[in-house]
Amino acid sequence: MPQPAIEIAVQDLEGVRIALGEGADRIELCTALGVGGLTPSAALIERAGELARDAGRNSFVHVLVRPRAGGFDYSAGELDLIALDVRRARALGAGGVVIGALDGQQRVNLPGVAGLIAAADGLDVTFHRAIDVAADAADAVPALADAGVRRILTSGTAPRAVDGVEVLRHWVEAAGDRIEVMAGGGIDDGQIPAIAAAGVEAVHLSARHTVTGAASGPGGGHPEYETTDAAAVRRAVAAVRALSS
Repeated sequence: MPQPAIEIAVQDLEGVRIALGEGADRIELCTALGVGGLTPSAALIERAGELARDAGRNSFVHVLVRPRAGGFDYSAGELDLIALDVRRARALGAGGVVIGALDGQQRVNLPGVAGLIAAADGLDVTFHRAIDVAADAADAVPALADAGVRRILTSGTAPRAVDGVEVLRHWVEAAGDRIEVMAGGGIDDGQIPAIAAAGVEAVHLSARHTVTGAASGPGGGHPEYETTDAAAVRRAVAAVRALSS
């Protein structure tokens, strides 16, 4: 069975270090995974890129650019902001960006995406799981390939990728070598063989656990926060590597 790449969604520098140390192929750098992920700070992008380059992994950091929680129907002003963040991520050394936009009819916003690809100026572009709620998902995949998107991140339109395996398989077959299909959505190491059997080029997981810190006081929110679980990353990498053994 072909061995897919493994991408880990991380929210902090420790997550970057873990993903590098445990042998992940790349990361999606973001914050606020509890709401699906938001754009990380410029400082986090810069430091993550430095860690990756020091490890000889120049294209390791792919930056999620999503300005807010909620849906993906963005105003013109929001698209301008996303484009600016894409250009900033590129200037700060990102190896790729992760974007997505729908229109008012929940169809993929191809003109908006084209503007973001132009802003990426040669970086790898991944279209994120907005594809899973797009009304025209199946038709949009080849259109995204034509627009210059390198890969799509998808659960096969199911709540979890393991439940969308047949759609993933169909999209892989339909895409051919025009666009990569990366499976993501509730994946753990035990599901990787079944998902990889669909022929996906990559698997994406957050591999996170909850940590309880000191009380943050009034206005600081709950003391719990999520961070990357090194053991979960290690198990996922081992599961992927075992596919070729």
